[in-house]
Amino acid sequence: MDMSATDFAGLFTPFQLGNVTLPNRIVMPAMGLSRCDDGIPGEAHAAYYARRAEGGTGLVLTEGVYIDHHSSGDNPSLGRFYGDAALAGWRNVAAKVHASGGFCIPELWHVGLIYKTADTMTGGIQVFRSELGQVSPSGYIAPGEQVTDGMTQPQIDEVIAAYGKGAATAMKLGFDGVEIHGGHGYLVDQFMWSALNKRSDRYGGNARGRGQFAAEIVAECRRQIGPDAPIIIRISQWKLLDYNAEIAETPQELEELLAPIVDAGADLFDCSQRRFWEPTFAGSDLNFAGWTKKVTGKPTMTVGSVGLDRDMMASLGEGQTASCNLASLEELARRFDRGDFDLVGVGRAIIAEPDWAHIVRRGDLHDLKPFEPASDLIAQSSTDGRFEEV
Repeated sequence: MDMSATDFAGLFTPFQLGNVTLPNRIVMPAMGLSRCDDGIPGEAHAAYYARRAEGGTGLVLTEGVYIDHHSSGDNPSLGRFYGDAALAGWRNVAAKVHASGGFCIPELWHVGLIYKTADTMTGGIQVFRSELGQVSPSGYIAPGEQVTDGMTQPQIDEVIAAYGKGAATAMKLGFDGVEIHGGHGYLVDQFMWSALNKRSDRYGGNARGRGQFAAEIVAECRRQIGPDAPIIIRISQWKLLDYNAEIAETPQELEELLAPIVDAGADLFDCSQRRFWEPTFAGSDLNFAGWTKKVTGKPTMTVGSVGLDRDMMASLGEGQTASCNLASLEELARRFDRGDFDLVGVGRAIIAEPDWAHIVRRGDLHDLKPFEPASDLIAQSSTDGRFEEV
């Protein structure tokens, strides 16, 4: 395909995110590596993230890191954000990314009440593990499956405080801000999703109530890190349990849901969908990031199969290479230039080609490499850790 007429210049203009001036609009989104030893990132992690910054990526978001709460997550191969050794490893990650010319933000994560990811992804028997003491808004592990009690106010306060502690820790370690994982069916998203949130207090009952827990987390993080450092929150319609799930069925519901998060001080919404070019609501071609920006007035990032011809589930589940899709890049540029979103999360494509940003900026698109599941770092984590659509 001849892409000579496509102008990608807008993707390489600066962007002000809080007190950080990003050199371009290209972001490496959070993707689990499942390579930690007891939750501790090693030198290989730092080199991996730094290499993407060296390749021209303006902002690097780390894999999700478990906050300091007893049930935030139990997979030792995934990063944790507490304990001296783990924090020293993350300090090294931030330093190496900065030395390579990029900015770096950790994704703070609490899984909430979930089945083991391996069981979810492989079709194995799903077992509720009561010994983990997992928490959730209403005790539902899946729609219609209530297995425990919902969170009490002291439990809610405890988790909010743990997020705030994580944000303060991030700044002490030299990171440039924080991202809160509020998507994909994990704890924050469980509050947003009406299928799992059956509360009648201020954390439920309607869309605005379902957004209150996320808003209070953002507010606590803002209190801990001050008015200027950026706070990003990742949101999604789809869940690991249900790719067709929705936190909002209409633009009006989405606006009501996200309004308290905006009021609390979020700087940007990281809008995750499986294929960025698909519309979110009938009657418009706007994607999830486009609609979120429209109803909130806040900057957004789009993510989902950018530059590739198949989504994560297809490439990993079938063991097939995700080839470069130059037509999708043309569509990406069209939507960006229209103002639908402000940043672009490039996931698997930037794993396959660390110099993705440099290559696109030069216009040498045919030099981009395909994503091959057998050779990448996160493919092997798809059945024992986080599973993201990027």
